Amino acid sequence: MVDMTTTLAGAELPNPVMTASGCAANGQELHRFFPVSELGAFVTKTVMKDPRSGRATPRMAETASGMLNSIGLQGPGIDAFCDKDLPWLAEQGARVLVSVAGNTAEEFGEVVQRLVASPAWSCVVGVEANISCPNVANRGLVFACDPVSSERVVQIVRTRVPDGVPVFAKLTPDVTDIVAIADAALRVGADGLTMINTLLGIVIDTDLLRPQLAGTTGGLSGPAVRPVAVRAIWQVTSAMRAGTIPTAPVIGVGGVRTGTDALELVAAGASAVQVGTATFNDPHAPRRVLTELEAEVARHGFTRFADVVGIAHDRMVTL
Repeated sequence: MVDMTTTLAGAELPNPVMTASGCAANGQELHRFFPVSELGAFVTKTVMKDPRSGRATPRMAETASGMLNSIGLQGPGIDAFCDKDLPWLAEQGARVLVSVAGNTAEEFGEVVQRLVASPAWSCVVGVEANISCPNVANRGLVFACDPVSSERVVQIVRTRVPDGVPVFAKLTPDVTDIVAIADAALRVGADGLTMINTLLGIVIDTDLLRPQLAGTTGGLSGPAVRPVAVRAIWQVTSAMRAGTIPTAPVIGVGGVRTGTDALELVAAGASAVQVGTATFNDPHAPRRVLTELEAEVARHGFTRFADVVGIAHDRMVTL
């Protein structure tokens, strides 16, 4: 038996496996395959202030060991989410990590304010600030590509979320120095980090010789990005261990299809993992990964999941 509990900035979860935002809608579709309450937490599709129709089709393109998506954060808006989706998740006994975004930093705050006012707020175990989304007010800049923009969003979200409920900043790998962005977010109030969001890419249709996605660029996800996620988690965890940035829990995400994949992110420093793209072809993937991860922890002789978090840093080969 392995103790699979994990604690994320005060939020105690029965296990470390979650869905990844945008890959399982808001729970009802996935619940047909297994109870969403069996996961450590269910991460919602990113919710914004107003309804959004998203980008033009085609929106998805397969590529080697992954896929590109250009959905455009389609969704019904925060009011519909609070009226329908959040109460349903609460009824299922799910622990919910709500992903939020805004076209501006101030809009992030408006979304969170409405979320906190929801009668179903009690099921929320954390808020994931998707600062990796386009900042429309600044010519398409991604908030998380700039420390100042990151600080502004995180500050606003943190002031609107009640004490005791952690805020996680979701970071993009499309930066020169992800440690600097992590440092900026943590120093202004983020309680933890989610790493990583998708990588920006383009797929060319070699028959028509034009971009396959209507929006031209899309977010690359799937097994192809896992080494990038491991690298980002490793770098940020190393900086935390060295005392150069504040210490905080990391939620790892990127290309997790098996328990062994999850273990790689955990050994690099993640205290929890999210399963995303794998869910598209195997809806049972999040629950299966949990079972496989527990078996992997036991195989290595550990009785507590927490003892494996960041262990690779203690086992570096020295020359």
